[in-house]
Amino acid sequence: MHAVFLTLALLTVTGISSLISRVGRIPVPLPLIQIGVGAMAALAGLNIGFDPDMFLLLFIPPLLYADAYRMPMREFGELRNIIVMMALGLVVFTTLVCGYFIHWLIPPIMLPAAFALAAVMSPTDAVSVGSMIEGGRAPARVVHILHGEALLNDASGLVCFKFAVAAAMTGLFSFQQALGSFIFMSTGGIVIGIVCAWAACRAEHVLLVRGYDDPPTHITLAMMLPFGIYLTADALQCSGILAAVAGGMTVKFTGVMNEARTETRLKATTVWDMVNFTFNAVIFLLLGLQLPDLVTGGAQIARAGGISPWFLILAIFGIQVMMSLIRFAWIWISISARRLFAHFRHRKTVVPSARTVLLMTVAGTRGAITLAAVLSLPVVTAAGPGFPGRDLLVTLAAGVIICSLLLASLAIPPLLHGMSADENDPALHELDMMRIELAQVAIQTLHAEQTALAQKELDAAPGSEEMVDLKQEAVGRLLHEYQDTVRRLDNSRAAEASIRATAIREKRAELALRFRIIRHMRVVQKHINDETEWTINQELDFIEQELQIEARSLPRPDSMPPTPATTAPIAVAQAAEG
Repeated sequence: MHAVFLTLALLTVTGISSLISRVGRIPVPLPLIQIGVGAMAALAGLNIGFDPDMFLLLFIPPLLYADAYRMPMREFGELRNIIVMMALGLVVFTTLVCGYFIHWLIPPIMLPAAFALAAVMSPTDAVSVGSMIEGGRAPARVVHILHGEALLNDASGLVCFKFAVAAAMTGLFSFQQALGSFIFMSTGGIVIGIVCAWAACRAEHVLLVRGYDDPPTHITLAMMLPFGIYLTADALQCSGILAAVAGGMTVKFTGVMNEARTETRLKATTVWDMVNFTFNAVIFLLLGLQLPDLVTGGAQIARAGGISPWFLILAIFGIQVMMSLIRFAWIWISISARRLFAHFRHRKTVVPSARTVLLMTVAGTRGAITLAAVLSLPVVTAAGPGFPGRDLLVTLAAGVIICSLLLASLAIPPLLHGMSADENDPALHELDMMRIELAQVAIQTLHAEQTALAQKELDAAPGSEEMVDLKQEAVGRLLHEYQDTVRRLDNSRAAEASIRATAIREKRAELALRFRIIRHMRVVQKHINDETEWTINQELDFIEQELQIEARSLPRPDSMPPTPATTAPIAVAQAAEG
């Protein structure tokens, strides 16, 4: 009963935190609000134990699996070199440089323990990274690099952490053993993830071919797949994190979801969106719930060691500054190396601006993996000694997590201000080009149909002219619709800019009117039974969703030249989209 109550309490607080962010319109990222709400809930008496192993098993596999599934494969392949440099090289560089800095700043922390703390803080957090930059105006290239780095650097950071802990506990360290273990864990995790996901996709393909496409069954089994992959890799002493990432990419690559029914895909998307939202929120709530105890414990540690708690705060701030400087320096080193190689190979390369480098620096936030790993340090028990200075390391790591989130929340909005989201992003242009190509295919098909109908009209038997005329009218309506789509999207010729702008404004006015009609339709549902009302509402929901997708495909109003005649329809369309 206690576990059920805690689960319900967490879900309730999750909803309240999101409601506070939406209703209050607080200019603070949602993760920070959730941490604050969790801290207030802890002060109010909600206490939840934190089991690091259970935390990693329950939350990390599905979230990383979903992020890997949504990672654009082409962009990941194009950016693989810089992603690997950030996910592997930066982790090792941070562990070494920041480890020496921590030992110099706080001499009581032994050097191996300082390396362990630096290693556990080196991985960036995929959850907080997405929460900070998604939905903003960050260039897509930056978003892909940060997501790819966060997906892969957990394994390298945890391996460095593991060997630093072993060195601190035993006083022994072998570089060859560490390198071999890293290669085994990483390669094994990737292979296990690929094999398990491929086998699951083949099994699902067989079921779909034989007609066993039951949405609840398939979605439930798909939800269990990342947990199975993680547990398999963990049982074989490999990286369960990389296994979950590799599994998500493999499922994406096989395209098995495209074989499922439309209903299955729509429901699966809804379920995964809910899982992502709930698990992301619970992670930061759990961090907030631990915060009061960590702050109290840190103050006690400082006083017991004859250190002012203010020095502890300054130490946390100093570690965060050093990690940001290390990250900034490594990004510049990576950029310089890429420019040098491109110069020797006589190739062009994209050189990010200083503003973009700053954005990538402050977006390197710490979160769930850091907290779970540092809390897994051995505690003093009757069976054996604990990790030296464990409580102090936990306090410093938790402080750096909060500090990194605060830095990102304060620095990212001004850095994103005025930054073009579609800068250096061919995906948006490709999307419009694909829509134009599809519309042109439809136009060609309709022209062919018109020609065939004209021939049928000449050869038609008496009495069949009415059916031919009806088809001609349908072809004409569809032809006008697809030609209008081409006019809205085709911006290749500047001479037709006014025609395109007019077509876009006309479409916005039409969509605004359609949204208004649907809202009035929802009101007129009196004197009908529940089953009829449910069917009608479902039909209206699908229509409204289709209109929202169409509205989102239009250029934003701020990119169009404003005119007094179109101000009202645009405003109505914006309200409808919201």
